[in-house]
Amino acid sequence: MRVIAGSARRLLLKTPEGPDTRPTTDRIKETLFNMLMPDLPDAVFIDLFSGSGGIGIEALSRGARKAYFVENSPKAVACITENLEHTHLADKAVVLKQDVLAALRGNIRETADIIFLDPPYHQEYDRNVLELLRDASYVNDDTLIVVEASAAASFDYVETLGFVVEKIKQYKTNKHVFIRRNTQ
Repeated sequence: MRVIAGSARRLLLKTPEGPDTRPTTDRIKETLFNMLMPDLPDAVFIDLFSGSGGIGIEALSRGARKAYFVENSPKAVACITENLEHTHLADKAVVLKQDVLAALRGNIRETADIIFLDPPYHQEYDRNVLELLRDASYVNDDTLIVVEASAAASFDYVETLGFVVEKIKQYKTNKHVFIRRNTQ
């Protein structure tokens, strides 16, 4: 796995050993960031269920001002920290070693421009996170929430939480769902 573009372009990233993380492939990451580019310059980016930190590091490399990395696995946190040092982006990062839901309840201190989450599939973490984000002070009408989910996952429930699905980018086995607060 590598950083695709920006200040840390071509630098290789480590990934935690074992089956607990699913690193996003370079092709899918490039597609995602091509869609995010208009919102990235000077953005506050939150990478939930961070794994190796590859998504948040890509955001920083491409111009995000700050990134929060939220991960509770000690091996993954060590990997994120090492990757941030290797890419010289540690000074723009906040690494929170804790449960995502606990972090969202009290450790995000500034308005988020983009929130990315790639939770374990089929466990309703996406819904639990969106329930917390619905009333979070750091989420406003402009905050973009991107969920990486299995291709079969349904997001029919988001409107009942006060969100709207703006776009879905489908891949072979998974998809990115782009969500914002419903302002109507």
